[in-house]
Parts: sequence; C-alpha cells; structure tokens
Amino acid sequence: MNRSILIVICDFLLVSLLAFSTVDINKVAQPGAPQLAISTPAARQAAGRQDLGEVMRLALDEERKNRDQLLGELTRAREAIHEQNRQIELARSQLQTKEQLAARLAEEQGNLRKQFAAAQSNMANLSEQLRATTVETAITREQRAAMEAEARKQSEKAAALERQLAQVQKTNQAIQNERMALQNQLQMSEASNRSAIAQMSRLQEEVDARRRENIRLAEGVKALVSNSSELAREIHDSRPLTPNMIFQEMSTNRVLASFTGVKPGLFGIGSSRDKETRIILVTDETNVFALCHVQDTPLTLWSPGTQWEELQGTLARGSAVCPIQSLSFCMTDPRVVLIPVPAAQARALGCKVYHFSRDPYVFQDAVVAGTRGDYYGECKFQIDVAAPQYLKMDHNSLKGLFGKFNPSSGDLVLSKSGELLGVMANNNYCAIIRRFEPAATFRFGPAGRNQETARTLSALYTVVARLPFKLQ
Repeated sequence: MNRSILIVICDFLLVSLLAFSTVDINKVAQPGAPQLAISTPAARQAAGRQDLGEVMRLALDEERKNRDQLLGELTRAREAIHEQNRQIELARSQLQTKEQLAARLAEEQGNLRKQFAAAQSNMANLSEQLRATTVETAITREQRAAMEAEARKQSEKAAALERQLAQVQKTNQAIQNERMALQNQLQMSEASNRSAIAQMSRLQEEVDARRRENIRLAEGVKALVSNSSELAREIHDSRPLTPNMIFQEMSTNRVLASFTGVKPGLFGIGSSRDKETRIILVTDETNVFALCHVQDTPLTLWSPGTQWEELQGTLARGSAVCPIQSLSFCMTDPRVVLIPVPAAQARALGCKVYHFSRDPYVFQDAVVAGTRGDYYGECKFQIDVAAPQYLKMDHNSLKGLFGKFNPSSGDLVLSKSGELLGVMANNNYCAIIRRFEPAATFRFGPAGRNQETARTLSALYTVVARLPFKLQ
C-alpha cells in the first residue's frame, strides 16, 4: 500500500512540475499591443500543494483506520482473556469446594465403616449369645426374645449403614467425576488463555509495527512535502517572469507610507514637513519590514543635521492603517531606510510579503520599478568587484514599457523571479539588501521626542561621504 501511495504522490509532483513550466502567454501574443499579464503560478502552485496534501491526508487516514481496527481487535482479545481468567478463577473455586466436600464425605465414609464394623461385631456377639442361650436351658424365654429383638435391631442398623455407605460411595464417585471434569475444563481454559495471550501479543506487535510504519510514513510525507516545497521554490526561482507580471503584482501589493516631521521654527513656532511614498513589505525570514530611500522621508543626511522635535508616520493599504513605531537606517547603505512592521500589522495590511533573492546573479537582467510613479522597465546589471554590496545598472540596456527610461535613487530593483534585490542608492548603483541590519534607529510618536537626530544624521552623512565617489 505504501508503494502505491508514494507512486500517487510522485504523480502529483510531476503534475505540479508541469504546471510550473507553463509557457508565458505574453510570449505568444501579437507584438503590436502591450499588455499586463497577471501571474498565476502562485495559484497553480497552491492547487498542486492542495491536491498533494489531500492525497497525503487520505493515505494517513487509511493507515489510521487500519491502526484503529487493530486496536479494536486487541481490546476484544484483552476482554476475552479477562473473561477466561474470571472463568478459570471460578472453576478453581468450585474445584476447591468439591475437594473439601470430598474430604468430608471420605471422613463420613470412614466413620460409617467403623460403625458398620461395630454393628457386625455386635451381631456376631448376639448370634453367639443366642446359640449359647439355646444350648443353655437355664435362660428364660423373655431373655431370648429380647436378645432376638436386639439382634434384629442391630441387623436393621447394619443394613441402613450399608445403604448409607453405598450412597456415600455413589456421591463420592460423582464428586470425583465432576472434579475430573473441572480439571479438564481448567486445563482447557488455561490452554485457551495461553493461546489468547499469544494472540494478544501478536496483535500488540502488529499494532506497534503499524504505529512505527505510520510514523515512518508521516516522516516520509513531511520530508516529501518539504522537498516538494523546496523544489517548487527552486523551479519558481529559476523560472523568469516578465516585467509586466512583476510590476502588476507589485502594484497590487504596495503600501502607502506617510511621514510627518516637526522641527523648531522662528519665534518658537514649529514647522512640519510631509512626505508620501509607495513601498512594499519584505522579510528576511525573521523580521518583516518596509524599505525605501531616505529622500522619500522628511529626513536628510547632511552636516549639520536637522534636529527634529517629533516624527510621525503611518502605513496604509485599503481600509487598514497602522502607525509607524520606529525607523532605522540600513547598515549596508544609510540611504536605505528600514521600517519594522509587527506580524499583526502585516496581517492587517493583507499584502504580499516579498523575500530577498537568495542568489542575485541567477539572471543577467533585473526589473526596476519606481516608488514615486508608475514606471518600470528591464535592464542588465554588472558585478563591480570593488563594490560587492552593490550592483551596477547598465544604462545602455534600460528599456521601459514605452521605450527607454532612466532609473533614479529610491527605485526598487527585483530579480526576474520576482524577489527583491535591493534599492537604488543613486542613479547608477543598487544597494543589495539581504537582512534587517540597522545602523541607527529613530523612534516615532511621543516616545521619540528629544532624540539627538541632528548628531545621528550628521554621522550617517559622514558614512555616505566616505564611500567611493561612484557610490555617493
């Protein structure tokens, strides 16, 4: 049965692989009309996993039914053994009672034999006396009659004792027969009990074997699911998506980030500065956060830095609005801003959480999407060995939806598999982001008042100023 289940699971894996290798419908469309293609690999992947999970659940349910049936047989065998043990104990009790009764009857039989022997002895004495009386003429007739009556009385008593002895012997024989029958029944019950115990032991071993088999099957299914998920992700990572598909998915999952900064003004009257940008949520498998360029916020990296009295901000998508609790500057490049998003807020926003590209160099091309406009395009990138934390964008290969376009700092760069590579630090270089690694953090709301923002912004500006000129 396990082999057939594994064959069915492999068939579903092959169907899932075929589903992932479907040709992009945009490649067979007429070249004259540009179009936005909606990505459906996730839906096909979810359907394949759902069918695979259903087959696995059916296999496990069948194994559970077999195990429950074996457990039922084991329970019935235990109940039968319990009933047989009770019958054996009852038979032993009855046998003990019969043995006690037989001992009493044997004792009564011995007493009757003694009484019978005494009666025969008395009869012999009376007969001898009667013969002696017949011979002797001196004895009277009344004495002879009394002696004859006593002799008849002793003879009747002896006959009664003989009949009683015969009845006792008959009863004793019946008890012996019943005792033998009880012994045979006890031996048969003990043999049946041993057989039932052996059967219960075999059933227990079979149940244990089935349980171990189920555990091995469950572990195999888990490993198979894990391998299939990993294989599906590898296929997804190695299957290039069109820029239309990537931008269409990103545009439906962007979050509106609004920032407000309040700083001191003339005559004690504070002034505020507002900024808005559309960003996405990403995860490094541990933290969930949004990211953008510092120029999309009220903050500026400069020396001297600005002392802000208070910072506020929100993340909004649809009807969900979540307050920003803090803002951090990336360790790789302080111009990239990281906004931590708690798990509850990420669920409330209801958007896709992107992953970082595990291998940024799988594809030669990347997709650049703007955060301050609906422009996007495809371009090649180069590896700069002098700047391993950055990708150099090839401007000669930049092609947008309606021709060439020039990316700018703050644009998002995604791989052809739809994963995030990083953020454009300037117009030529993309800062590769791999994890949530803050260099400095500003608190938002009332808790962030009286922070030394000026000193921090000035120090971060110094870090950027020390970078090679091409990266500034």
